Amino acid sequence: MDIIKKNIHMGRIRTQASNQVSYEDDLNIPENKPDVSTILLHKGEVEIQEMKAVNDAVHVKGRLLYEILYETKEQGCSLVALEGSMPIEEKILLQGALPTDQVEVEARLEDLTVGMINSRKLNIQAVIQLLARVEELYDEEIPMEVQGEEKVEYRIASVGAALFQSQSNMGIAQLCIRKKDIYRIKEECVLPSNYPNVFQILSYRIKPADMEFRIFNDCMEISGELQLCIVYEGEGEGHPIRAYETSVSFNGKQDCMGAFEGMIPDVLCTLGQKEVTIKPDRDGEERCILLEVCLEQDIRVYEELNLDMITDIYGVHKQVLASSHKGCLQGLLGRVSGKMKLTDHVKLSSSGGILQILCSDCEPQLSSQTISPEGVVLKGFLHVHVVYITGNDETPYGSASLQIPFVYTLEIQDIAQGDQVSVHVQVEQLQISLMDGDEADMKAVLSFQAMAFRKVELDILDGIQITEQDTKLLKELPGFAIYRVKAGDNLWSIGKKYHVSVDSLKRLNNLTSDLIFPGQKLLIMKEQRG
Repeated sequence: MDIIKKNIHMGRIRTQASNQVSYEDDLNIPENKPDVSTILLHKGEVEIQEMKAVNDAVHVKGRLLYEILYETKEQGCSLVALEGSMPIEEKILLQGALPTDQVEVEARLEDLTVGMINSRKLNIQAVIQLLARVEELYDEEIPMEVQGEEKVEYRIASVGAALFQSQSNMGIAQLCIRKKDIYRIKEECVLPSNYPNVFQILSYRIKPADMEFRIFNDCMEISGELQLCIVYEGEGEGHPIRAYETSVSFNGKQDCMGAFEGMIPDVLCTLGQKEVTIKPDRDGEERCILLEVCLEQDIRVYEELNLDMITDIYGVHKQVLASSHKGCLQGLLGRVSGKMKLTDHVKLSSSGGILQILCSDCEPQLSSQTISPEGVVLKGFLHVHVVYITGNDETPYGSASLQIPFVYTLEIQDIAQGDQVSVHVQVEQLQISLMDGDEADMKAVLSFQAMAFRKVELDILDGIQITEQDTKLLKELPGFAIYRVKAGDNLWSIGKKYHVSVDSLKRLNNLTSDLIFPGQKLLIMKEQRG
């Protein structure tokens, strides 16, 4: 006899480890740059360039890229942009890693501080979180049915019922596509008429937001917007400083061979190479902004399978011995999303009063995620940086850095301790409105997307052996009997005890369903071959 099986493709993390490292360096201002008066804005990102696995560890090389916007009192300019990098080289202990493993390393800039030593030297301090992991693919074979001449009875149950005792309609998350890709965006926008022409860009910020992914046959549709903010010197007398913020929508398709409609995408997008340049518009004026961006994608595409599997088996005429192994299945709890509005009343310090908000930037950071009966509770901070124009001629610009805490519960039905949840958070909107004096209102919209999984170990039937029935057992089994149903009995357990089929029990007792009651009398008759 043969067991018909279906192969399920899944992924799991074999080993992972994290390491928090600190870096510090002094930066001498280049000779072609003026003296520093006040540091207004700084930002950074970590670029991983090389990963090499060894036994129980991984070597990581990369660099910290930083950009600094500062104010100077020298004649001819007021705001100056400065860029640089700091090398990163670390060894992360990763128990169980092998030289042949493909290790993934995720780097997160936890903190970046830029301080003045003097007008020609800055001090840069950074705290970086490095997360290394080795993922592996594995298969499980699910027994679906038995084929052969020997008469056997086998019990079928939903795989979801085995994984989710409260919800049998949950399915298995089969990993169908696992790859990395790059999506390139090239868009243009034009400065509004009330903004001066661009003389030179001092600083810019690009962030992807409102990202959506949809799967079609052999392709994936991607849509969203690029949030852009540029600080620039305008043409004209005194080169006025201006900041322009806008959102540029984009959409398109990319190859995703083997995908089909109905599959579930889980895509982590990070900003790769980016460039903002100014080119002439139709009138020859420097007003057209060209954006060229690469989105680096970590793509997983799942198919939710609702399968029935054999959970038990017995023979009617012969002895059936079943073998099994301890398997691990991954069930899909759900793909959920949510949004929250974050508001705060903040105070911006300035001796001469604040005339105008020049530009702002923010970065969300999750500090913890915990499972509750309602879902996953997310706690974190929104790091907000604001640059403003003051009424003080001596210090015409000022800046403030704020930390706004947030708590949000992302509702996931039937989630439990031990379930795995991957959460992506983005800032869809940030608005800072100047109030009276040096106070401002901050409004932000955070969006959350999560995939929740449950991994359960269970016994999976993998083989059967047919032998002749035990003669002693055959003699003990009655050819004809009346059985009184006990509490906890069902047709399957009774049939297995007396080696008769469930269909035989139903036919002899004129049952139209599998429902029986304690105290009910059932006629049992030994089945003959043929």
